[in-house]
Amino acid sequence: MTAQASTSVDPGFVDHLTQNFAMQFLDRVAASADHEAFRYPRGEGWESVTWRQAGDLVEKLAAGLLALGIQPEQRVGIASSTRYEWILADLAVMCAAGATTTVYPSTNSEDTAYILGDSQCRVVFAEDDEQIAKVNGHRNELPHLVKVVTFDGATDGEWVIGLDDLAELGTAYLAAHPGVVEETARAIPADQLATLIYTSGTTGRPKGVRLLHKAWVYEGTAIQVQDILHEDDLQFLWLPMAHSFGKVLLSAQLACGFATAIDGRVDRIVDNLGIVKPTFMGAAPRIFEKAHARIVTMQATEGGLKEKIFKKAFAVGLEVDRLKRDGTSVPFLLSLQHGVFDKLVFSKVRERFGGRVRFFISGSAALNADIAAWFHAAGILILEGYGMTENAAGATVNHPDDYKIGTVGPALPGSEVKIGENDEVMLRGPHVMAGYHNLPEETAKTLTPDGWLHTGDKGSLDSDGFLTITGRIKDLFKTSGGKYVAPSAIESKFKAVCPYASQFLVFGNERNFVVALVTLDPDAMTGWAEENGMAGRSYTEIVSSDPVQEMVGEYVEQLNSHLNRWETIKKWKVLDHDLTIESGELTPSMKVKRNVVEENHQQLIDSFYG
Repeated sequence: MTAQASTSVDPGFVDHLTQNFAMQFLDRVAASADHEAFRYPRGEGWESVTWRQAGDLVEKLAAGLLALGIQPEQRVGIASSTRYEWILADLAVMCAAGATTTVYPSTNSEDTAYILGDSQCRVVFAEDDEQIAKVNGHRNELPHLVKVVTFDGATDGEWVIGLDDLAELGTAYLAAHPGVVEETARAIPADQLATLIYTSGTTGRPKGVRLLHKAWVYEGTAIQVQDILHEDDLQFLWLPMAHSFGKVLLSAQLACGFATAIDGRVDRIVDNLGIVKPTFMGAAPRIFEKAHARIVTMQATEGGLKEKIFKKAFAVGLEVDRLKRDGTSVPFLLSLQHGVFDKLVFSKVRERFGGRVRFFISGSAALNADIAAWFHAAGILILEGYGMTENAAGATVNHPDDYKIGTVGPALPGSEVKIGENDEVMLRGPHVMAGYHNLPEETAKTLTPDGWLHTGDKGSLDSDGFLTITGRIKDLFKTSGGKYVAPSAIESKFKAVCPYASQFLVFGNERNFVVALVTLDPDAMTGWAEENGMAGRSYTEIVSSDPVQEMVGEYVEQLNSHLNRWETIKKWKVLDHDLTIESGELTPSMKVKRNVVEENHQQLIDSFYG
């Protein structure tokens, strides 16, 4: 068994992490009172609030929760998309010493009721009428729930109240109990429950991950001590706050003091980047895949000289990048070419993302190294990181001044990574969960007595402590010829070569060859149809057409040319629909439920081997 801790700074700061998340927020309000804290869409523009303004409102909302009787560690749910009010609600729960329980807005009513019931939520913040209806439909199953607070939905003055109503309750409570919020916050121990995040899981009921205050304080401080982000940075935040990745970025904001522009509407990301002009943003790989695909297909559509210049620019950019990473000097003429292409092509690519981005942070799934290298050639650095809900999302991350494309970086300062049996990645540190809620047997399987977390991921550490993730151990399969195949690696390669791909799922366990199910991105295919005389036709008609089948076949051949013989895709099929949460084939966090897809299409998969 190989063990290796990797830190870029003195990990001794961990010994001083006695602060809780609530006090981290209140201390930031005191230190940066008149600086911008958040901005959010309002009408046609953006509204900005200072730390003092945010702090005043959070204090009233926290006092309102105390007035409703919230006690330490009692759970308060948030069922909402990412928006400024989500942040306010979470910070108010923290300052009231409660524990936030997150619910994806796309979660169905049954699972919403299960999460709120299993966590015994006393109050729930429900975004709108749709979320309220999910709660009301199962009210009899939620005996602990005493109040619903809505952001935009209809109120009844009793069971359902508005955010302003909660603030009014808090104002009255503060008048009778001055200073109660700060007193409550100061009394929170670092090892008190802060958050219950239910993993969407690819099988069975979601499991509640118990994360303590010290986990979030550690995550933010571990980023702050690396000198990665500063007060003058500006974050654009769209990630689902029901996911731990979003909460890590909030903890980093409290530790570092930068401002955050918030808008959870995924279809507005690119437009918002052009308006907000952030210096960094966290995202899942799918965002980069879609951006890469959109830019490449737009250039292909223009064709002619512009497309030739575009392709030549990236050929030069990738070669210059390769030489620099190898420590080799760039020849003068190549450097000259690169300078010209930077003005003609790369600067325009950067401008699509606002023109000020210092780096992106990619997490929640594996980012294909070719796509990372493509962006890097354009002068856009994507720092890939790694983690899971069970360790508060942040375990490793590349540094802007020390990174290796294709890896997820070294361990955060003050934590450890090691490779265990079967090459399993294992983690230990202040960020690791306290366990699964009401599931002691599951906890015992996942946490060792000495604090190591079994991740279920297969990986390796290089001599510098940089971690590379191969895939989920349970997803690896062996062909009947005895060869192991890592499907996720093949799947990400296909998305890198095919700009129209949405999902590419590889199968072949104990079979004599590998096959794949393909889905294409509806937005990308709408654009393709307009350029190929099929505008107005249904998605099913488009993807089943001969030209599309031929196009996908060419991309599969391109993929196969980069695979080992036993990994090559011998047969494949484009499905007549993309995978969705509603079909049960995607989790609320947009992860593929491989077993569900396989079960739904078992007859088709079997036919490949007929």
